Amino acid sequence: MSIQTPHNTLLIPGPIEFDDAVLQSMSHYAESHVAPGFVKVFGETLTLVRKVFQSTNPAAQPFIIAGSGTLGWDLVSANLIERGENALVLNTGYFGDSFGQCLETYGANVTHLKAPIGDRSSLEEVEQALKEKSYKVITLTHVDTSTGVLSDVKGVAQLVRRVSPETLVVVDGVCSVGSEEIAFDEWDLDAVLTASQKAIGCPPGLSIVMTSGRAIQAAQSRKTPPSSYYASIANWLPIMKNYENNKASYFATPPTQLVHALHTTLTQITVDVPARFAIHAKVSDKVKAAVAELGLKQVASRPECQAHGMTAIYLPEGLVPADVLPGLLKRGVIFAAGLHKEIATKYIRFGHMGVSVTDPKRGDIDNALTALKEALTEAKQAKGL
Repeated sequence: MSIQTPHNTLLIPGPIEFDDAVLQSMSHYAESHVAPGFVKVFGETLTLVRKVFQSTNPAAQPFIIAGSGTLGWDLVSANLIERGENALVLNTGYFGDSFGQCLETYGANVTHLKAPIGDRSSLEEVEQALKEKSYKVITLTHVDTSTGVLSDVKGVAQLVRRVSPETLVVVDGVCSVGSEEIAFDEWDLDAVLTASQKAIGCPPGLSIVMTSGRAIQAAQSRKTPPSSYYASIANWLPIMKNYENNKASYFATPPTQLVHALHTTLTQITVDVPARFAIHAKVSDKVKAAVAELGLKQVASRPECQAHGMTAIYLPEGLVPADVLPGLLKRGVIFAAGLHKEIATKYIRFGHMGVSVTDPKRGDIDNALTALKEALTEAKQAKGL
């Protein structure tokens, strides 16, 4: 049984429910960010980030910085591309739009390769785009939280190395890291950005970015200075290297309690990283089968495009999220409304990540599926459907 105050179960695509040990680690007493004890914990946490990304390459570098996942976009945009250079965004929804806007803010020339809602661009389409012009970076959202679409990161990375090997491969992994396989070294990725509050299972507030040696070199060989102070790799790189080598360092104060929480959850995750991916896939299959049994369709229509940490579910004709979400809440379950602006009133989103998946004794998933069935029945009756 959880020691947490009784509460409605949070099953949105992040933030997610937390393990008791993670929340307990947040209650650590006040300490200096340069105290030996914290330096040790921060250094270990950076090493654990490498393990989550399945990276052993010493040229690769993890960053843990106070901020939301969005800060990762700024880190990429301010350091890996310069004003006037080209960026190709493989767009599968709301977050592709937003990443593109961030790149444009820093002066990049952005081309969007937009997939139909609920799908992803084919490798043939990506290859054609890469052959039309030279791109400094290509970005893709591993799981777009607005659609539940899973991108083929491995396939795209292999394609880029074959067709345009100098292009940096950048992955928005905010809604994937911790629930979807990412082999940073093996897939030859250049930057994967994520956040603490989704499948990693930590409270919000940390931006986590893994970078390749090639990406670091690109940042260091810029013709112009980075166009951000706080998001400058030049400012953060020595800090991260020092902490990982057990040396106190300072650029901006890290959130010490959050780092303790991240250390706790990453310690749990890295006990068996492949097993974590497997349990998320198994539970995802269960959720999607139950959704189909209810006669509902997913926004991500093809199985190979469906994320394992969330499911975006089209509602029956005649219902909108406001008809169903209160019924779920009445039963102690919180889902999210639609986010994609073109279909927002037509679907809801079910996040199944982290401790809700890895600890079956909690019963979160079974309770949510029962609540979904009952809330839909109630909503249909209320509407006379």
